[in-house]
This record gives sequence, C-alpha cells and structure tokens, in this order.
Amino acid sequence: MEENQYEENQMKPIDRPLYLKRIEPMINTEFIKIITGVRRSGKSYLLLMIKDKLLSMGVDEDQIIYINFENPEFFDLLSYKDWYKYLKDKVVANKKVYLLFDEIQEVSEWQKLINGLRIAFDSDIYVTGSNASLLSGEMATYLTGRYVEIKMLPSTFKEFLHFKKLKNTDPARHLSEYLEYGGFPSVVLQTNSQLKRDVLSGIYNSILLRDVAGRATIKNTEVLERIALYLLSNTGQLISINKIANTLRSSGLKVSNNTIENYLELLHNAFLFYKVPRFDIRGKKYLRGQGKYYVVDLGFIRSQLQRKNINRSSKIENLVYLELLSRGYEVFLDKYNDKEIDFVAQKDTDVKYIQVTDHIPENSTRESDNFLHLPTGYQKIIITNNWDDVGNIDGIPVIHIIDFLTK
Repeated sequence: MEENQYEENQMKPIDRPLYLKRIEPMINTEFIKIITGVRRSGKSYLLLMIKDKLLSMGVDEDQIIYINFENPEFFDLLSYKDWYKYLKDKVVANKKVYLLFDEIQEVSEWQKLINGLRIAFDSDIYVTGSNASLLSGEMATYLTGRYVEIKMLPSTFKEFLHFKKLKNTDPARHLSEYLEYGGFPSVVLQTNSQLKRDVLSGIYNSILLRDVAGRATIKNTEVLERIALYLLSNTGQLISINKIANTLRSSGLKVSNNTIENYLELLHNAFLFYKVPRFDIRGKKYLRGQGKYYVVDLGFIRSQLQRKNINRSSKIENLVYLELLSRGYEVFLDKYNDKEIDFVAQKDTDVKYIQVTDHIPENSTRESDNFLHLPTGYQKIIITNNWDDVGNIDGIPVIHIIDFLTK
C-alpha cells in the first residue's frame, strides 16, 4: 500500500512559482538561462513549467525541444556532435526554437555547443545542471557574459506549507516536521514517516555516490562518506581541514589534508553542502581557514545521523541560511573586532546583520552584545525559536523564526 502511495504521489508535480516568476522576465532574451541546484530539488519540473508558460504565450509545440540527458532515449546524444545533428533535424525552419535541456552536465563539452546554438538558430535556451563545476573551468569561458544562473533549492518552509495545503493553519505546528524531514518535493508529498526517511536516504546516497564519487571516480568512498557525516554532525560549527583530519586520523583513517580539501570541494560542487566564509568587517577581507558548512536540506541530518537529540539551535541556524539563499542573498559569517556575527546577508544595497538562536537565556546579552560594536546604520535582527523572546533588545528587533520564514 505504501509503495502504491509513493508511486501515486510521485506522479503529482509540485509547482515552484517562486522560480518561474524569476525566469518569466528572461523569456525571449538572448541570455542562456542556467538552472543549477542539488539533484531532486525540482529543476526538471521547472523546465516543464517553462514549457507550459511558453505554450500559454502562443508558442507552437513544434517550436519547443525538450531533452533530459538522463533519459536512456537520449543516451546516444551525449556527444555534442551527435546532439547537434539531432537538433538540426528537429528545428523548424523560419521559426524561433525554444531549447530545454535537462541535466546537461552529462554531455561532454556542452558549453561549446550551447554557445554555437545561439549563433546557428534563432533560439531561446534553458538548461539545468546538478553540479556547480558546470560554470567553472576552461569550457565555461564559451559562455562568459552570455548566461544568467538561477540557483534552485528544495522547497522553503513557506512553499512547504503551500504544498501541503496548510496555509490557513498555525504554521508553528508544522515547523518540527519541516526541521526533521526538510523540503525535497518528493519527501514533502509523502505521508508515511518511514517512507520519508527512505526517500531521503535514497536522494542522499544518489548525490554522494553518483554526483560526487561517480563523477570524480572515487572507488573507495569511506573517507568521503565520513567527511560528509562529520559536516552533518557539526552543522553551524566553525570547521577547518585540520579539525576534520584529526577526527578521521583518530579513528584510524589515513588521509591527507589535500584529499580532504578536494572532497570538500566535490561536496560543495554537488550542492550537498554550502561553505560560508568568514569576513572581517573592519578589515574588509575574507579570513582564511575556518568557515561553517550548512547542508542543502535539513532532512539529511535526521536521515543520516539517526539521532533525535540533534542540536536544535544548529538546525535553526541552517534553516535561516537556506532561507536567505532562497531569497537571493549572498551570505557571509562576520567578525567585527573579536565579536562573531552569525550572518551578514547582502542583496544589492540591502544588507542585514543577523544573529540566530533557539532561545535567549535569561539575563543573557550575548546575542545583542555582538552587534554593539557595529557602526550605526546597519540593519540588525535577532531570530529566535522562542516566542517569549520576541520584542527588542537595546533597540534591536527580536523576531520569531516562524515570522521570519512566512513573511
């Protein structure tokens, strides 16, 4: 019964209007629209939403070419030369063509062909990919100045409430579920707890073993898996390569610092973890060495660590970080003199300085003290998970995590 329920739910798509709204102004522009993000976050369905939008605008079906390069039907197109021959036969003469390419990292030298398609056809191009290295390296120079990147994440808490038709209920009642199971669309749709955990484990293993180990041809994955578990166990903590190395070596694993550094980059490139660098406000420079790592979806913490007593404050901090990313902010960890500030979030001229806590201990001023030395004019916010904390401290607004997520 549970298996049938899973298959039925798998057929139900989840709309992501947040991202479609960002893409709509780019339709029929010369820029290549590149949608990046972790596997199973909804990129493929977003392409289908774009297709539906084009059809509603009067574009003919034969003007739209959609290819998913993970579909066996298109495995013979994984060479860019074969791909071009296929497209030449499909493009309708004297009509604009709309090209939608899913999981494009599977095609060798895809950047070279995409740039050529701009010249060969009157085209509007949309692509998705599950690896950050898509837009780095020598091949990426073919696209310099010619693309716009749309960064996609699993669903936000607000989207989660919408998907589950909970918008008219008290959102505070549902935060625990979101913190435990996260926002992957295929997980949100499930009603059975064990099935949620199984789906999460499947997604996690697919990313780790296929998108990371498989792509980098790592045969012995033990070190990679242990590094990933270390990051999950230390969400929101300052982490250095030396700290990871000492932990692994103390358990008998022989591993070099260079290997750890390479594996951290691979985990980042697969969008499984995000590294947030430290920035010295006063010195206006990045601080080398330590940084914090946040996982792309909170469900992975519970599904992989198998512990219920995971630090809730760290999960709240991870949640705030992901929410800021989804809103288009660039996020740093801040240091001003000797005071650590959880986040500085910047989008154009909008800059916010944010402290995050599960609750503010009685008579504690730590959260506000870290702000006191900041120059005046900076927007400062304390986000808490305790309703009794809400108000202000020394003129600094203290808001509940629910209000922050749902506004």
